[in-house]
Amino acid sequence: MPLRQYACFALFSQHTSADAMTSQLGITPDEVTVRGSRFTEPAVVPVDHSWMVVCREPNLRVDEQITRILDRLQPHTHRICDLTRHLARTGGGAVLQIVRHFNDTDQAQPEAADAPNLFGWHLDRKVLDFLSATGAEIDIDEYDMAGAQDSK
Repeated sequence: MPLRQYACFALFSQHTSADAMTSQLGITPDEVTVRGSRFTEPAVVPVDHSWMVVCREPNLRVDEQITRILDRLQPHTHRICDLTRHLARTGGGAVLQIVRHFNDTDQAQPEAADAPNLFGWHLDRKVLDFLSATGAEIDIDEYDMAGAQDSK
């Protein structure tokens, strides 16, 4: 079954911009959103500014992607904790997001003999300690793309 997935650690706020978060942390994000910057009709608007470190590297399990993200962030845990406490006071916070698209036949797949098993993953103590320290939530989205392929 073809699978495309990524992991992301994000800080979000309705009041603090991604640029301000970058200044406070001293870490350049991989992606940002600006509150109110996307319109696909009059109704769809990002409700938050977000600052994100993302791993979209293919052929890694989710836990391996999360490890790549944490390797970048853990040296800055103290500053991230300070910022997330500030953001939480105004309705913002931190989230570890995992997004998985199953049956995604548009993705190139490695040869069967070389293909890693991407379906099993876990969060080890190091990850849980970081999430607890930063007050981060976990958000997991999984999508079955088989129906989407049939409609093409």
